[in-house]
Amino acid sequence: MSAKPLIALAALALLGARPPHHELIPNPDKVAAFLKACDQKDGWRDPAPPLQIDRNVYLVGTCGINVLLISSPQGHVLIDSAEEEAVPQIIANVRALGFNPRDIKWLLTSHSHFDHAGGLAAMQASTNAKIAALPAQARELRQGAPMEDDPQFGAIKGIHAVQVDRELQDGVPLLIGPNRITPFATPGHTAGSTSYVIRGCGLRNCQALTYADSTSAISAGAYRFADHPAWVAQFRKGVARIATLPCTVLITPHPSSSELFERLAGDAPLADKAQCKRYSELALARLDERLAKEAAAK
Repeated sequence: MSAKPLIALAALALLGARPPHHELIPNPDKVAAFLKACDQKDGWRDPAPPLQIDRNVYLVGTCGINVLLISSPQGHVLIDSAEEEAVPQIIANVRALGFNPRDIKWLLTSHSHFDHAGGLAAMQASTNAKIAALPAQARELRQGAPMEDDPQFGAIKGIHAVQVDRELQDGVPLLIGPNRITPFATPGHTAGSTSYVIRGCGLRNCQALTYADSTSAISAGAYRFADHPAWVAQFRKGVARIATLPCTVLITPHPSSSELFERLAGDAPLADKAQCKRYSELALARLDERLAKEAAAK
């Protein structure tokens, strides 16, 4: 990881220069502290300090699991809750930023697996927030246990079943204060996989931060994607949709999936409108590799 871009920004600050707003966020010193805390760590419970990513968007999760806080004077939104054991740390990060967790109004989720939604019930109890989800994901959250058509069914533990207070509509934004958080169904990793486009600075002249769901074609040991052509077709369609989303900054539920640490360190641009397209194409190529291995092993 290169520190040159961070040094350059620090030099600009010392000289009194004022680079464009988006170059001041993330703050170089806080980025350095974040990367130091997570150096050689990507565990789902490894503590990470909070980090502001955009005007109203903050990372408040762990080194291995991203959790997004989208803030506004009218209330906040949290996307993902990590494992149940990580909830106290997430709450502490929200407080460290100066926000009251009780001001979180909505809890959203990328997908219903325990590493991202395992803490959802505990987070709701800690914040009294309401839960919103697209219909397919809402079914998964209400059931708690993975659905039988999930490729990882039988190999992944469930979560505490929760009540879904509001079913979202695909492509229709959740509005709170100046923030527009638009859910898009991107099934593949699970049937309810959801990606979000976040615009947090009003209705015009605002870059899009995209929280794109996981796209890995992993499964329980005996599962063969080739035996489930309808799932594969759904996977291809959902993952391909990610490439079409507005995408100035890409963040994924697992930081490593989109090389977030490297991008924060300056080894690649944090903002890059082609990121979602590359992320989608790589996922589809890996799905093809999986299918090819299955065919070769048959």
